[in-house]
Amino acid sequence: MADSNSSTNKVRDDEQYYVISVAAELTGMHAQTLRTYDRLGLVSPMRTRGGGRRYSARDIELLRRVQYLSQEEGVNLAGIKTIIELTEQIEVLEEELQAERAAASELRSQLSTRRRGAELVHVPRSTAVVAWEPFASRRSRNR
Repeated sequence: MADSNSSTNKVRDDEQYYVISVAAELTGMHAQTLRTYDRLGLVSPMRTRGGGRRYSARDIELLRRVQYLSQEEGVNLAGIKTIIELTEQIEVLEEELQAERAAASELRSQLSTRRRGAELVHVPRSTAVVAWEPFASRRSRNR
């Protein structure tokens, strides 16, 4: 699982991080449970150079979600891991969709400011988006 909490993420100066004992207390879990969740890849906190776990506010929120799914909903740990992975995939896809919508909006804006008569045309069996201008080829020949 490509966990967004992995130690490859950079530490943010404006974010608080908690040692495992504090994270356990904040979530009402035993520290060994947090270690197990880390080992299983459910919640993987950042690590210090010495290997100590450091839990972010996002990690604490995720631990509480794992606890809720397990205790209140009766979901097993494998199911919880799948839910977390799918949720992360959805978040990534939503970000990509938002970026693509912004790019499409920018293209529409550029197209509308170019010239009248130009329109956005879908080319079948292609992912390309092209600007089609009627009689554009005739104009270039007449110049």
